[in-house]
Amino acid sequence: MGDFNWNDLQAFLTMARAGRLTVAAQQLGVDHSTLSRRISALEAALGVPLFERRTVGFVLTPEGERLIGDAEAIETLALRMRATLDDGAASLTGTVRIGTPEGFGTYFLAPRIAGLTGAHPGLEIELVANPRSFSLTKREADLAVSMARPAQGRVYAKKLVDYALGLYAAPSYLARKHKIRKRADLGGLHWIGYVEDLMWTPELDYLPQISRDISVHLRVSNVITQMAALAGGAGIGVLPHFMARNESALVRVLPDEVRLTRSYWLVTHADTRDLARVERVTQFMQEQLREVGAKFWME
Repeated sequence: MGDFNWNDLQAFLTMARAGRLTVAAQQLGVDHSTLSRRISALEAALGVPLFERRTVGFVLTPEGERLIGDAEAIETLALRMRATLDDGAASLTGTVRIGTPEGFGTYFLAPRIAGLTGAHPGLEIELVANPRSFSLTKREADLAVSMARPAQGRVYAKKLVDYALGLYAAPSYLARKHKIRKRADLGGLHWIGYVEDLMWTPELDYLPQISRDISVHLRVSNVITQMAALAGGAGIGVLPHFMARNESALVRVLPDEVRLTRSYWLVTHADTRDLARVERVTQFMQEQLREVGAKFWME
């Protein structure tokens, strides 16, 4: 163990999470040959192979799998040591990555984020608003907003807010169809829904709740692009009210008959939830939710 370099554990964890040499090297800010040497040096120091080099990327060996837990424990200790120093500073510093669904991140959080970054200039915020789930265990985010409560993992989940959704279409599309007066009139319309194998959470499977007669004519992978297609007259679909209400090219359809409700959950990891910067971002989001009130989400 005389040649063991603690910094090489960071290289090991990044490679284990990324799975590909070029991706991991980019995340660490080094070239791929440097990263490869660091992995090889760690393997030599420990006396065991940690990865199998395959055409699809780097795959953990059984020895590598066993090392993951200890390496993450050291990573967590390093984060806590840094947090202790940060807590004693006059202002918050460091980076917080927030992973959110694209609608929440774009239409709620992004327009308000200046209140956080302006108050803490030493804090770097990374807002990742994508249609996907985020693994906090793999450090894909420091905190995440999810549409469902996680069923496993060393994470804490707290419901942020319930929000309502309804049917929307463009007047230009509705003018080409018969009057839609009741739920039975929804069959035979051009529906816009999600690409099934890219539906990252079952909470997005709205249409079976509305009618069994629905046939999807256009499938789109994310809700923002769905809204653009609806505004362009491509058909009828489901949108959250907090997104659709300010889109002048859309009207709500059957508001008294079709109303769906979903929830957003705030998820933090057990190892990092007590970091001062993570706590402050969590507090900020909760403050903003209280400020806008329930009407923002439900009407």
